[in-house]
Amino acid sequence: MSDPALLVLYGSQTGTAQDTAHRIGRQAQRRHLKVRVLPLDGYNVAYLISESLVVFVCSTTGQGDPPDNMKNFWRFLFRKSLPVGSLSCLDCAVLGLGDSSYPKFNFVAKKLHKRLLQLGAGMLIPVGLADDQHDLGPDAVIDPWLRSFWEKVLVLHPSLSDLKPLRDDEPLPPSFTFHFLDEKTDQRDDPARIESEQAVPSESRPFQARMLFNRRVTEPSHFQDVRLIEFDISGSNIDFAAGDVVMMHPQNSAEDVQLFCQLLRLDPESRFCLRATGDAPVPPRLPQPCSVRHLVERYLDIAAVPRRSFFELLSTLATNELERDKLTEFSSAAGQDELHSYCNRPRRTALEVLSDFPHTTAEIRADHLLDLFPEIQPRSFSIASSLKAHPNRLQVLVAVVRYKTKLYKPRRGLCSSWLASLDPEQGEVRVPLWVKKGSLRFPKEQETPVIMVGPGTGVAPFRSALQERVSEGRTANVLFFGCRSESKDFYFRSEWEDMTKAGNLRLFTAFSRDQEEKVYVQHRVKEAAPLLWDLITNRKACFYIAGNAKQMPAAVCDALKETFQQEGGVSAEEAEQMLVAMEKTGRLQSETWS
Repeated sequence: MSDPALLVLYGSQTGTAQDTAHRIGRQAQRRHLKVRVLPLDGYNVAYLISESLVVFVCSTTGQGDPPDNMKNFWRFLFRKSLPVGSLSCLDCAVLGLGDSSYPKFNFVAKKLHKRLLQLGAGMLIPVGLADDQHDLGPDAVIDPWLRSFWEKVLVLHPSLSDLKPLRDDEPLPPSFTFHFLDEKTDQRDDPARIESEQAVPSESRPFQARMLFNRRVTEPSHFQDVRLIEFDISGSNIDFAAGDVVMMHPQNSAEDVQLFCQLLRLDPESRFCLRATGDAPVPPRLPQPCSVRHLVERYLDIAAVPRRSFFELLSTLATNELERDKLTEFSSAAGQDELHSYCNRPRRTALEVLSDFPHTTAEIRADHLLDLFPEIQPRSFSIASSLKAHPNRLQVLVAVVRYKTKLYKPRRGLCSSWLASLDPEQGEVRVPLWVKKGSLRFPKEQETPVIMVGPGTGVAPFRSALQERVSEGRTANVLFFGCRSESKDFYFRSEWEDMTKAGNLRLFTAFSRDQEEKVYVQHRVKEAAPLLWDLITNRKACFYIAGNAKQMPAAVCDALKETFQQEGGVSAEEAEQMLVAMEKTGRLQSETWS
């Protein structure tokens, strides 16, 4: 049997599965295997029948959904018409990346594993279910899983054991080479400069929306800075409904860009063209030619907490013995606790790591940049306004992320800090954005009541829904809103009061810090049990939850089960079954984030 070629296919929403897939690709290179690493939707799935060795790495998003870059593959794979034995020549393995605080933990990987077995594929090892909640993060599962995988590959292809693998400290060739041009320019590269009026905006062709206002909606004395931001989307062809989300690529701060260029001795105004050294396509978001400033400001994720792969690659570049030993320790399975204490717990950024390893940073060449730093991932925000009520406008409610760790500088959320820093009163501000379908769907029937539980910024999609429903004359609306204090962070108070006066809304509020004992939305849900029981059982109401994924969603569901028991006289088990039935039929939906 000839040596196999390995294909690594990934479905990734935030970049973690992509990073893991590339890590497997590097391990394959070190073992002298031919390897390709591709997003699932970047691969022609019809060729799967002729592959011999494939690793699937996939995360789970939302309520058990596949990531955006594997949706076409997913639809194809679950076609009823696919013959049962069609993948009988394939040896493969599935690695899932998930978070056990979500109810559908690693749902996509489990379902994919089962489907591949149905289609006759040979599973080399059991499905790997990595968990973000583990003390050592997903690597606690990934490391032993990969060891088992390579052992199995060697058993299947014994000829590979004749070749000595490259050592972990030997550098691999970069994926791209930079070819610097002689001329410089002050012009900012902007791939979206020439916009086609006809195209519906997408990630590769976002719409440059003008920011109209950027208003703080929490009291100045409140610890949390929350902004209501409005964009003008006239002429964009953007269409959205309540429950949809807007996507944006944030930018690194001018201060971080400047420091990065200083540390790496890069001239921000110099321009380059990229050439791929292997099969990988040149990233479509980078214009050709491109300036260093554009690359660092809009593409390289230098302000994120770096992953282990960053340290693996840095260690191969290090010539200073002390730095190399530390980086090697951080890259090893045994050093993950140390790495966690140094990097993950204090949320140290890649840029700060470079400052801590000055000798190694001095060894980094431009050619290494795209392997070292991941691409900045787009951020999503629930749209907080209705297109029907406010044509050509799109609003978002953004909590500016800022917190302290043991590090001297406060930690900042990349996108929320960037948005907060933009001031349309100081001059024209444009933000590249596009819209995609959200996970919340509101009922089409005129009479169906909706019950919405949205504490904090979780209320954003419900404001969109209420504006839309009221404009269509739908009056059966119930909203549970919770925040810390009635005077400090009661978002959209006057709008809710106007809707209530007009008979379009029943509002229940929970201000957790305004009295001795803490009151949350789940307490108000319990208190409204008779009303909710009537709406759900007699009027077939739909129930929605949006907000932070920590305790709130589970606490609200428990309050709803208590309502069923108390008002309907059913057992705990029957109440649970009622909740499951509502979820299956789309009458209970949630959109939560961690």
